[in-house]
Amino acid sequence: MSDQPLLTDQEFDELDRFLMSTHCGDETMAMDALNGYLTAIAIGPVDIPLEQWLARIWGPTPQDAPKFRDAQQSARIHELLSRALEEIRVTFEVAPKDFEPLFSVHKFKGKELLDAEAWCWGFLEAISLNEAAWQPLRDSSQAILLRAIDLLGAEEIDDAQLVLVDDPVKCHKLAIEVEASVPQIQRFWLKPLQ
Repeated sequence: MSDQPLLTDQEFDELDRFLMSTHCGDETMAMDALNGYLTAIAIGPVDIPLEQWLARIWGPTPQDAPKFRDAQQSARIHELLSRALEEIRVTFEVAPKDFEPLFSVHKFKGKELLDAEAWCWGFLEAISLNEAAWQPLRDSSQAILLRAIDLLGAEEIDDAQLVLVDDPVKCHKLAIEVEASVPQIQRFWLKPLQ
């Protein structure tokens, strides 16, 4: 367990504003993608070194790194990101049922529907940091747990899969499936591999 305090609403907003600011490039993750990314790092099979996961938040290349105002701002943003990750870890240690992924919400025909695409994309970006470590889940009978995440978050899917994500109501149902699967993915890595 960590002694780091949980992010306050103000700190969450501070991080959100920074990610959307001119300090960051177009490739920087928004908060929903970041939440999916940090969730996969927090519950995944292996520890990912900070310098490895941190760089990917800003974009795929070193040129995407943010233009911090000064060393103090850099340290502050890195602290907030580390605490955001730790908060997810603590939630899964203490009360996994309380975990709520940060999905977008859209209005569609008068209804509020969940949009988990960016979150799932972020989750898959974290998996891509160490595909080999995640392979035992993909090769297991529990691989279905990644189905909805793959459908919503993959850069490309085949024509047969497109019909599963071609309207907001279907995507909403998949988002609910994602939310249910995340604690099960975490449990998969807690049990010893057979």
